[in-house]
Amino acid sequence: MEFEILGNKDTRSGFGEGLAELGRTNPDVVALCADLTGSLKMDAFQKENPDRFFQAGIAEANMIGLAAGMTIGGKIPYTGTFANFSTGRVYDQIRQSVAYSQKNVKICASHAGLTLGEDGATHQILEDIGMMRMLPNMTVIVPADFNQTKQATIAIAEHNGPVYLRFGRPVMPIFVKPDAKFVIGKADILTEGTDVTIIACGHLVWKSIEALAILKEKGISAELINMHTIKPLDVPAILTSASKTGCVVTAEEHMMNGGLGEAVSQVLSRELPCPQEYVAVNDSFGESGTPMELMTKYGIDTQDVVNAALKAIARKG
Repeated sequence: MEFEILGNKDTRSGFGEGLAELGRTNPDVVALCADLTGSLKMDAFQKENPDRFFQAGIAEANMIGLAAGMTIGGKIPYTGTFANFSTGRVYDQIRQSVAYSQKNVKICASHAGLTLGEDGATHQILEDIGMMRMLPNMTVIVPADFNQTKQATIAIAEHNGPVYLRFGRPVMPIFVKPDAKFVIGKADILTEGTDVTIIACGHLVWKSIEALAILKEKGISAELINMHTIKPLDVPAILTSASKTGCVVTAEEHMMNGGLGEAVSQVLSRELPCPQEYVAVNDSFGESGTPMELMTKYGIDTQDVVNAALKAIARKG
């Protein structure tokens, strides 16, 4: 399957455009930001809806508390800051005031993973998917490109309950069609194959698309699944594909522990034991560097997906 590149843009801009569109169509949507309006691309919403935008300042815990309270009045609050501050800094407030209380808060997190780049390890959170998927009542979404992030941003307004929406800063190719329908919990099968299943999320979907071409040159037929929703996981898609190929690779810009790979392995271990290889950061903090340099150094680049696929196939015996 050939993938048409529709442009290049960062996923955070998809969030900004989706939020702005919601501002024009859904009067119940409000937005809160922790002093990073420009970085989160929330400017358009703020300009068009000044009475529905709340600048919380560098007080993320207070922002989550405010958002939880707003839901009681029927509002649909979208909070925005970096992924590290959206989760690690405010985990207690999210656990108690949002997840436990089942409040309709949309926690929108930019600059996730290693591709935050030069800001370094203190900002490059690699544990957030695990932290959020372990919370009861929480939906966790990691879209693949600009268009899908915009679509997900709009779609979660219709979902009643807490959502963690994770996206990033680097400019990446756009390949999801602008009119594609985003369905929470329903994976996108991007290619069909018979030799290995590759399940990816976020920026690693594009890296996996690049890996497909290399694998094809080696005579390997790979099935690629864009698992944009980490929770609830599309279990039927995993089992259907793995039963056909007999082995799985998971690819994510996250720690090996707690993320997409672990979620998939729980399914396979219970339902369909088969070889699985992980493309993820292996129990390490990041460091300062360009996004692509860091992806290569920490083993989450195109060639790492290829190597994992070859290893998984070899393990089939």
